[in-house]
Amino acid sequence: MNLGGSLNNSSGGGLGGATIVADIPFSNNMAAAGAMAQNIYNSPGLSLALQPSIGNQGDGVRMGENFEASIGRRSREEEQESRSGSDNIDGVSGDDQDAANNRPRKKRYHRHTPQQIQELEALFKECPHPDEKQRLELSKRLCLETRQVKFWFQNRRTQMKTQLERHENSLLRQENDKLRAENMSIREAMRNPICTNCGGPAIIGDLSLEEEHLRIENARLKDELDRVCALASKFLGRPLSSLATSIAPPLPNSNLELGVGSNGFGGLSTTLPLGPDFGGGVSNSLPVVPPNGVERSMFLELALAAMDELVKMSQTDEPLWIRSLEVGREILNHDEYSRMFTPCIGIKPAGFLTEASRQTGVVIINSLALVETLMDSNRWAEMFPCMIARTSTTDVISSGMGGTRNGAIQLMHAELQLLSPLVPVREVNFLRFCKQHAEGVWAVVDVSIDTLRETSGAPTTYVKCRRLPSGCVVQDMPNGYSKVTWVEHVEYDESQIHHLYRPLLSSGIGFGAQRWVAALRRQCECLAILMSSTVPTGDHTAITASGRRSMLKLAQRMTGNFCAGVCASTVHKWNKLNVGNVDEDVRVMTRKSVDNPGEPPGIVLSAATSVWLPVSPQRLFDFLRDERLRSEWDILSNGGPMQEIAHIAKGQDHGNCVSLLRSSAMNANQSSMLILQETCMDAGGSLVVYAPVDIPAMQVVMSGGDSAYVALLPSGFAIIPDGPGSPGPTTSNGNGDSHRVGGSLLTVAFQILVNSLPTAKLTVESVETVNNLISCTVQKIKAALQCES
Repeated sequence: MNLGGSLNNSSGGGLGGATIVADIPFSNNMAAAGAMAQNIYNSPGLSLALQPSIGNQGDGVRMGENFEASIGRRSREEEQESRSGSDNIDGVSGDDQDAANNRPRKKRYHRHTPQQIQELEALFKECPHPDEKQRLELSKRLCLETRQVKFWFQNRRTQMKTQLERHENSLLRQENDKLRAENMSIREAMRNPICTNCGGPAIIGDLSLEEEHLRIENARLKDELDRVCALASKFLGRPLSSLATSIAPPLPNSNLELGVGSNGFGGLSTTLPLGPDFGGGVSNSLPVVPPNGVERSMFLELALAAMDELVKMSQTDEPLWIRSLEVGREILNHDEYSRMFTPCIGIKPAGFLTEASRQTGVVIINSLALVETLMDSNRWAEMFPCMIARTSTTDVISSGMGGTRNGAIQLMHAELQLLSPLVPVREVNFLRFCKQHAEGVWAVVDVSIDTLRETSGAPTTYVKCRRLPSGCVVQDMPNGYSKVTWVEHVEYDESQIHHLYRPLLSSGIGFGAQRWVAALRRQCECLAILMSSTVPTGDHTAITASGRRSMLKLAQRMTGNFCAGVCASTVHKWNKLNVGNVDEDVRVMTRKSVDNPGEPPGIVLSAATSVWLPVSPQRLFDFLRDERLRSEWDILSNGGPMQEIAHIAKGQDHGNCVSLLRSSAMNANQSSMLILQETCMDAGGSLVVYAPVDIPAMQVVMSGGDSAYVALLPSGFAIIPDGPGSPGPTTSNGNGDSHRVGGSLLTVAFQILVNSLPTAKLTVESVETVNNLISCTVQKIKAALQCES
């Protein structure tokens, strides 16, 4: 049989011109078998398969030989599936197939029609793996047996896979040839080096200008890498010499890029890939989400420098800190400080003053819990409600390593307050860095970043306060206690501070470390009592545990709103009023209360003032919190006695509590009312905050109901010990020595609903009424304490 002629007939006539091969004995006619195989390859149903070469006449013979050799070892089912999807054996019964094992027989093959192949191809494109239902439907439509359809799809998938594999092999073979040719050319070039400048043979030992530059650049990068590893070693507290000795490629599991370089003081910028070994064997590496590459490097170096300064300032005594017998606390030796430290945020701006203080105390909280509180902006504000008006975390540079806060760096914004309208709120943008120095020893440092933002070109506003490295070092002690060493170091502009408070701030008392440690100790003591299962002595046992929590939550909201009204923080949007008949030291503000279930709707007026009184803070606090003496200054008491009907202790001191007071009606026309009051006192100052509350609403709260819907407007007093240089008189003893009489700085503040319509306009009479209320209250306090002069 002419194989070439068969191919020509098949290709020329398509399926219609294909030769039908029938009744061909397998064992006797090998040439016929080769022709049949050749026709199978030329089937349009197998157009994607790689066909045998037309010009090679021996391929058909070899294929026939292979075809015959495979007959003896294949099963009958495999024999049918191995043939082309376009050629299928007519249906044969099982008995006929068994008889075929004993005697040779002739088989007939049928080629699918073009319409059948077109239908099969169309379905194959949509679904290469049809299910039994689809095959049955297709076999009925094409007048084929189900197994013919099944075998066609099996062979079609096999041929598709074979074609893809051969195509990939061809591409890989081409790539291999290309690489082999490049390898040969490189070897040839190495045998005969040529000078790039003159084109002649190169002399071994000479270095081109480009290679010289590369060597210089390599040396510079190695120096930069050494500096990076030194920074990282300080950051982690462990050496990274293995990274400094060689420049290694990024590790496979590396997901950290630590940018270092430009720090505002010169230097270059590069990126160092670090692997899982970075961090002392901790499995999860340091996540970095920097503002940009330059600022990331600057923040890292600033954090390390600030941490180093904080630790030294907390551990070094004289001559850095000098104990002053006059003020009874430590004073920073600025000359020694300038000698020991380089300013990490630049020199002090002109006209700024410096305040510095250090305080050590023991608090009932472990180091891990305190660190978590300081690194969470919301919990930090709850721990210091009288000192922090508002705070937020603006960016997280690092969230720590190993599931802890070790190595955490974040950018924060805070509004720090002193409860007086005569002292503006301090707004600071700072970096907070937490590091574990040893087992049970942690340090958290803050440092302002405004100078770095100016260096990097970021938009900034005028800074009235700069926070030098400040923070605390915490060390675990037995029984769940911790030793806290707090350092506060601030530069600020005092031009907008009232002269009454300037000595207090410059001495480091107003925003100093003593106030932070005292507030921390009081809050931790309160939390320990609240978490205790026993009811403190003096508490009313009639209040359930859920009722106590609801009352404390309501009191917390009341105190927070009072502080926001005194300091005019951005918690509420206040509008300052300038009225001619209001006292100079009285600040009057107004705001609209709309859609706030915790406040009555309408126009809220806030008035606050601060005065100095020649009375000790303890005496003044005891007078203002005593419900039996309340009628001497409070017009809400209706001139009669008040009774405490509920008491919840918040500390060992009886003055730290939340209480519910009831005023007795003087006659039948007056209805009794309730007053919710919170009092607290520590070494940094004291607070008395109160608000009238509705009786049915408080009954719901005391039974454990939601306190968020209790409407109240707080008023109260803030008491701060005056500092050295305050306007107190001096007395002399018989020896001629004189000393200043200590006093208190008292802040009086009221929030009053002047109109229940938020759209109403504020009248002058309302402002004068509030101004007279403040003046009258201050005069009554002075008269009761006999300090009018």
